[in-house]
Parts: sequence; C-alpha cells; structure tokens
Amino acid sequence: MFFWYILIIIIALFLLIYLWSTYNAFIRSRNQVKTDFANVDVQLKRRASLIDNLVEVVREYSKHEKDTFQNVALARSALNQPHGPKEAAHVENMLADTMKTLFAVSESYPKLRASENYQRLQGDLKETEDNIAKYRETYNQSVMAYNTLIQIFPNLLVSGLFGFPEEELFQAMGTDRDSIVIKPGK
Repeated sequence: MFFWYILIIIIALFLLIYLWSTYNAFIRSRNQVKTDFANVDVQLKRRASLIDNLVEVVREYSKHEKDTFQNVALARSALNQPHGPKEAAHVENMLADTMKTLFAVSESYPKLRASENYQRLQGDLKETEDNIAKYRETYNQSVMAYNTLIQIFPNLLVSGLFGFPEEELFQAMGTDRDSIVIKPGK
C-alpha cells in the first residue's frame, strides 16, 4: 500500500514539473514572438518616418502632385493605429504602394534624383526595407516555433488548459507581394 502512495506522489510530482516547465516554455516562446513583432513594428515606423522625409524632399520639386502626398499621409497615419500582424501587413502594403507612386513621381525630376538629401534618404530607405524583411522573417520563425510548441502532443493539452492561442504569421497579401525597387540617383 505504501508503494502505491509513493508511486502516486511521484506521478503527481512528474506531472506538476511537466506542467510548470511546459507553461514556462510557452511564456518564453510567446514573449519572443512579441519581441520579434515589436522589432518589425519599429522598422515599419522608421520606414514611415523616412517616407515622410522623402515626401518633403519630393514636394519641394513637385508642387502639383497632391494626390500622391495625400495617399502617403493616409498610409502614414494608418501606421500609428494599434495593430497586429495582419493589420501591419495591410499597412505595409499601403505604404509600399504609395512608395512606388512616390518614386514614379521623382523619376520626372532629374535634379531631385541628383540631390544629396534624396540619395541619402533612398539609401536609408533601402537599409530599412532590408531590415523589415530580416525582422519579418525572424518574427515568422518565432511564430512557427511557438505555434509548433503549443500544437504538438502532449503540449496541446497544456496550451488548451492555459489558453495559449496561435499567433498569426506576417504575410504580404495578393499583388502586394511585389518588392519596392529603389533606384539610385543619377
């Protein structure tokens, strides 16, 4: 009889340690996902700020392109709203579209493309685009690791018990998957 009490205590202790370590693994993984998304968000905001600066430089050369500037302002203001990965992807797509238009406008002004300020902003923007791609990839890898962790058996029992939901991947949508081409000034 004493043997069965010891066995039950050992099994209960094993289950408690398993729950504890699994819960902590979920927390670590979820926090990594949040940190990685914050890194993407920082780069998206940096890009929006650079776009604002680029708009001001282009605006000096092209006073009659009001629609382009209004679209940039709308996309920029959408970035300041709270959002998750799906909304951030939508805002990123809006910014990408407005950047394409902005660069198309700038093609009409050779002096603008030759200006040092414009070239520096283009370089900073290209660096930021590269960072966004890198951080988005890191975020998606963290989400995949987290989602796998909470979905495998027996972890899915614990994740369901403690309410750990799946996280969304950061994906571009439809035709918005085209990359932004930043041409060097001439």
